[in-house]
Amino acid sequence: MAYADQVPPQPPAPKAVSDTTLAMIVYVLYFASYFFIITALVGVIMAYVQIGTADPMLQSHYRFQIRTFWIGLLYFVAGIILCFVVVGILVLIWWFVWTLIRSIKGILALNEGRPIAQPESWLFG
Repeated sequence: MAYADQVPPQPPAPKAVSDTTLAMIVYVLYFASYFFIITALVGVIMAYVQIGTADPMLQSHYRFQIRTFWIGLLYFVAGIILCFVVVGILVLIWWFVWTLIRSIKGILALNEGRPIAQPESWLFG
């Protein structure tokens, strides 16, 4: 017996952007952060929001992106502070190369539908 006030279940609405596209957007925001610093913050917030509902493959990418942000921030701040003793320039060069390689590696793996092998890595995953 059906009641008049009961509404039949509706199928979930399709997502406006796929989960893979969102992960790709985070990588692109990281690239943009070389010119507009705030985009890295937007990217890490997106990764934090998505990690809980993503499938295991995408979770590895989001975890990798989150760690890229925090470790990269550590390298960047250390490099800025150490610029007063010249070695900071080398740290900043390392930060640039490190974040660039991690972002490129992440995009390539995402395009191939592969998870990041070692998302907890301090190097290149």
